[in-house]
Amino acid sequence: MGRPCAFVRLTRCNLRCRYCDTAYAFTEGREMTIAEIVEQLDRYPTRLVEVTGGEPLLQPDVHVLVKLLLDSGREVLIETGGSLDITPVDPRAVLVYDIKCPDSGMSSHNLWANLERLRPHDEIKFVITDRADYEWAREVVRFHDLARGHPVLFSPVWQVMDATALAGWILEDGLLVRMQIQLHKLLWGERRGV
Repeated sequence: MGRPCAFVRLTRCNLRCRYCDTAYAFTEGREMTIAEIVEQLDRYPTRLVEVTGGEPLLQPDVHVLVKLLLDSGREVLIETGGSLDITPVDPRAVLVYDIKCPDSGMSSHNLWANLERLRPHDEIKFVITDRADYEWAREVVRFHDLARGHPVLFSPVWQVMDATALAGWILEDGLLVRMQIQLHKLLWGERRGV
């Protein structure tokens, strides 16, 4: 958070989280070649790229795109919903692995075997809707000792979960996680890119 970053948002998602703020990614967008995507990225003065969605791992050519971006010297983050096998992901990329909390309505889709496949530089993210989600996520972090091996992010659902309350719970419990907010929304609202 806070670093200039270009987003590549891919279409399609196999999940339907209750709080999804990018439902347009289910069907909208336009087909582009990898060369066209790279050409768009070259217009931005940052070498940090986040490939997101929808669910980017549903796109068959995502691994080709990620490899090309990494080979060109870019730093690549891949934000995935946690329901698909992450084994094919280039180990140089950083996964932002979203474990779905119960209020998402999608927690039954968490692929727990992926936790063993994460590398130390990968991040684990929980999107928190309410106190019950927080307590569930706290127990998952503790049970799997996630903070020992990875950066763990707790993010409040935009305009639903009070960020101050979430920060207070984290402090009360002495939880070794990072608080993450959607800074781009705080700065620019719901504006969409190119």
